[in-house]
Amino acid sequence: MNKSILDYETVELDDENSALVIIDQTKLPTMTEVVNLKSAEEIWDAIYLLKVRGAPAIGVAAAFGIYLLAKQIMTEDYDVFYKEFCKQKEYLNSSRPTAVNLSWALNRMEQVCVANRDKTIAEIKELLKKEAVLIKEEDIKVCKSIGEYGLSLLKKGDGILTHCNAGQLATCKYGTATAPIYLGLERGYNFHVFADETRPLLQGARLTAYELHSAGVDVTLICDNMSATVMRNGWVNAVFVGCDRVAANGDVANKIGTSVVATVAKRYNVPFYVCAPTSTIDMNTPTGADITIEQRPDHEVTEMWYKERMAPEGIKVFNPAFDVTDHDLIAGIVTEYGIAREPYTESLKEIFKNKRL
Repeated sequence: MNKSILDYETVELDDENSALVIIDQTKLPTMTEVVNLKSAEEIWDAIYLLKVRGAPAIGVAAAFGIYLLAKQIMTEDYDVFYKEFCKQKEYLNSSRPTAVNLSWALNRMEQVCVANRDKTIAEIKELLKKEAVLIKEEDIKVCKSIGEYGLSLLKKGDGILTHCNAGQLATCKYGTATAPIYLGLERGYNFHVFADETRPLLQGARLTAYELHSAGVDVTLICDNMSATVMRNGWVNAVFVGCDRVAANGDVANKIGTSVVATVAKRYNVPFYVCAPTSTIDMNTPTGADITIEQRPDHEVTEMWYKERMAPEGIKVFNPAFDVTDHDLIAGIVTEYGIAREPYTESLKEIFKNKRL
C-alpha cells in the first residue's frame, strides 16, 4: 500500500542511531526523501535551508537536535558540559532569526541543564531527551486544540483561504492553520480550500496543496495575486494562516505575502485569523516593528524552480522571508487556550493567564 505524505513523521528522534530524522521538504512533492541528521552542521543546514520548516516543527527539531549534540559532549564536569551545550545552542539558534519557536525550544532545553546541575551528566542527558519528547507530544496536543477553537469559527461548506504552509508538514500533526480543516474533514464539514502558491519558495503549491490533496480535502491552488479575485467572487468565508512570531500588541510575522492577503481580506470583509500556539507568542517583543526579518538569498527569486534564469544578471533583489501583518487587520489569534481578539495587548495576557491555570 502506498504511503501518503501524512503517514510520515515530520520530525522524529532515532535515539539508537543518534539521529534527527526529517522529511527533506525541499524535495516535495516530487520526491519523499527521509534524511538522518547527526552533526551540528547538518542540523543547522536543515533548518536554514528549509528542509525542516514551520515554527512548531523547527522547535521540535531544535529540541531533538540539541539533545543529540549534548549526547556527544564527553565529560563528567558540569561546567565544561554546560559551556559546550550553550555553544551548540547558540549555533543552532543562529540558523533562523524570525521563528520564535527555535529560541523558545532551545531555551527550554537549557533550563533543564540549569535546573539539574546537581545531577550527573548522564542523568542530565536523559532529562534532555525526555524534555525534547515532551515538546513534540505537546505540539500535537496544541495543534488539535487550535483546530477545535478554529473550527468553532466556521460553518459547514465554508470556503477557506490559506497562505504558505501551516499544515502537518510545519508541525508534528494536524498543523496550525490547517488543523480546523483536518478536523472539519473528519466531521463532514466539506470545506473548500484555496491554497496560495506562496512565492518565492512555493510552500503553498509544493506543501499545502500536496498534503491537503493527499488527505482528500477539496483544495484549489491559486497564484498569490489571485486572492483578491476569489474573495471578490464570494468564494472565501475565512482566511486561516499560521505565523512565526506574534508580538505583544498582536502584530504577527508570517511568510512574505501574508500582509497582502490580510489587507485584501479587510477590503472584502473576510475575517482573517492567525493560528498560533502560545510558544509562538513573544510578549517580550512589543510590536511587529521589533521583529527581526530574515533576508533570504537572491537566487530564490531569480532562478530557483526555473530551468533557466528568469531575471537579468546583476539585478538587485529584495527577498525578505517574512512580512508583518498589523494587528488591526486580524479578526482573531487562535491559540490552544482560546481565541484572542482586539485589544491584543489585553487578550494575549488573558491567554497566558489561562495557560497558567
